[in-house]
Amino acid sequence: MTAAQAGYPDSPLNPDTDELANDGEPRFPSDAPPGAAPGQRIDKWLWCARFFKTRTLATRFINGGVVRLTRNGATSRIDKAAAAIRAGDELCFPLADRVRVIRVLACATRRGPAAEARELYDDLSPPADREAPKTGRQGARPTKKDRRNLDAARKGFSDDKRR
Repeated sequence: MTAAQAGYPDSPLNPDTDELANDGEPRFPSDAPPGAAPGQRIDKWLWCARFFKTRTLATRFINGGVVRLTRNGATSRIDKAAAAIRAGDELCFPLADRVRVIRVLACATRRGPAAEARELYDDLSPPADREAPKTGRQGARPTKKDRRNLDAARKGFSDDKRR
């Protein structure tokens, strides 16, 4: 027995199939204007674009409230992983000791290889500082001759006296 047959004429169910009738409208309306491109959850997009190893890490990062979204010139802070992003949006967030500015070019269909993920966004970040890593060594490992010279210098002998 369908809803209409049961005496519920104003039911949101389709009278023929007892399924929700959506009349071509989206089931869950979003803040997107009519005719806008479909969106995607930001946590899923960041994971597919390979900014994070797991979707859980992306969710925790977003819930921290450090991601900024710029859409149509208006900037807002995103603190919910379910927020939708669309092509043309710009994201700004700190990651790995630098600020990343990303323009979304497309929504992801899957988490693919790095080359495929790179096509999802355009990196607008300022160039990173090209400082050398702060280690004691510079360059490659010393050669055997370099090691002899270092040992001689430590003992107070020069290379010329040794020969």
